[in-house]
Amino acid sequence: MAAFDTSRPTYTASPKGFGGLATSLITAFTAWNDSRQTRTALSQLSDHELEDIGLTRGDINSF
Repeated sequence: MAAFDTSRPTYTASPKGFGGLATSLITAFTAWNDSRQTRTALSQLSDHELEDIGLTRGDINSF
């Protein structure tokens, strides 16, 4: 079984100006990439393995 490290550093900056925009973009990209990696990992599981963790193949797109 594979283990995934999902801890990420937090980014803090002033909510004003370019720093706030950059922080928002980094946060949005990080969230999108985490979801993409989760969907990819879940897609590689068999239906039986998904059932073991309480998911169906149709649930994968909700991540």
